[in-house]
Amino acid sequence: MANDKNCVEGNIEMANIHVRPQNPAVSQQEEAVGNVRNRFVSASLYVGDLERSVTNRQIYDLFQQIAPVVSVRVCRDNVTGSSLGYAYVNYNTVENASRALDQLNFTRLNGKPIRIMYSNRDPSIRKSGSTNIFIKNLGRAIDYKALYNVFSVFGHILSFKIVTDESGRSKGYGFLQFEQEEAAKKAIEKLNGMLINGKHVYVGPFMRKQERKQGNDIAKFNNVFIKNLSESVNDEDLKNYFGEYGTITSAVVMRDVDGKTKCFGFVNFENADDAANSVECLNGKKVDGKEWYVGKAQKKSERESELRGRFQKFRAANLYLKNLDESMDEVKLRELFSPYGTITSCKVMRDFCGQSKCSGFVSFSSQNEAARAVGEMNGKFVGRKPLYVAFAQGKEERRARLQVYFSRLQNTLGMQPALPTYPP
Repeated sequence: MANDKNCVEGNIEMANIHVRPQNPAVSQQEEAVGNVRNRFVSASLYVGDLERSVTNRQIYDLFQQIAPVVSVRVCRDNVTGSSLGYAYVNYNTVENASRALDQLNFTRLNGKPIRIMYSNRDPSIRKSGSTNIFIKNLGRAIDYKALYNVFSVFGHILSFKIVTDESGRSKGYGFLQFEQEEAAKKAIEKLNGMLINGKHVYVGPFMRKQERKQGNDIAKFNNVFIKNLSESVNDEDLKNYFGEYGTITSAVVMRDVDGKTKCFGFVNFENADDAANSVECLNGKKVDGKEWYVGKAQKKSERESELRGRFQKFRAANLYLKNLDESMDEVKLRELFSPYGTITSCKVMRDFCGQSKCSGFVSFSSQNEAARAVGEMNGKFVGRKPLYVAFAQGKEERRARLQVYFSRLQNTLGMQPALPTYPP
C-alpha cells in the first residue's frame, strides 16, 4: 500500500487551514465555536470509494466546477500503480472546500458514487473513540447518501464508512465519526433499534479491536428467550418482530395444555450474530403495554449455575443474628443495622405463637457492608444481651463445621460423640 505522503502532490501542504473571523463585531462565543470547528475543517478533501479507473483529470474537472482547484492526486500502489480507491483534492480556502463537499458528495464517477470528507491528519482526532459509533443490520440497498441524511441531523460528521465485499456490495454494517461526543450519544439514543429501509438497525459505541476480542470470548448463541409477552402475541407475531434481524428457523409462544399462553417464548436464528443483534435491539421493547425481556435462551444446567451464583452472592451479604432481645422486631432491627449500608431484607424469627426466638437475619446490598456490620455489631450489647452476628451459612456448611467441632472434641476427650441428625 502507498504511504500517505506519496499522495501529496508537489509542495502543497494538506494541513488544516485555520480561519479567524474578520468582522470585529463577532462575539467571543462565536469565535470560540469557529475555532473548534476549524480544528476539523480543512481546505483539503478526501475523496473515497472511487471506481478504480477514475483519473486525476476526471476528479479535477468535477471539482473545478465549484472553485479553482490547487491540486488533485489519485493515490496509487507504489508497486503496481493501480488506484487505491481514494484521492485528495486541495483548494486554497476552507469555504471552497466546504462548498465542494456539500454540492459534490455522492456524485457518480464512472457509475459509482464518491464519498467526500475533510482530510484530517491529526491522529488524536481520527483515533478518538468517544465520538465513533458502530452501525449494523443495515439493509443491503442502503447507500451513503441515505446513511448521511439519517445521521447528520445529530451533528457534524467527520467520517463514515459502509463496509463492502470485493464486489462492492454492502456487508450490512459500517462506522461513523461525529465531531462531538454529545452528537454520538444522541445518535445512539435516538437511532438504536430504529427501522431504516425495513430493518431495525443497531447503533452503539465503536469498540476497538482488543475490546471486540474480549467480547468475542462470550459464547455465541442462536436461540433467544422472550418473556413478559402479552396474551395476544402469537407465533406469527414473533416471526414478524424477529424476522427483521435475520433468517429464523423457528418461533414459538409457549402454551399450557388448554392452549392458553404462558406469556413467554423462543426464537431460533440461523445465524448467531443475528440472534445477538435481536437481543440488543428488542430487549426492553414495549409491545401492547408490556416491556419485553429478550436474552439468550439457557439450558437447565446454565440456569442452575447462574442461580447458584446469585445465591452465593446473596449469602455473602446475609448475616445471621442470635441472642436478640425479646423486644426486638423488624423495624428496630433495620434501624440498628442501617448505619452500615443498604439493607435489602431483615427478619426476626418467631414461633407458632408469634413469640421471638431471639434470632434473625439481616441482608445487605454488598458483602463489604455486611462485613462492616459483623465487625462492629458482633458482641455489642443491645438491651441486656451481647449480640452474636456472623455470616449466614447453609445447612451443608453448618454440618461440616459441626463435624470439625465434634472431631476436635473427640480428640480432646478421647470419646465418640454422636453427630447431630437432620431431617431428610
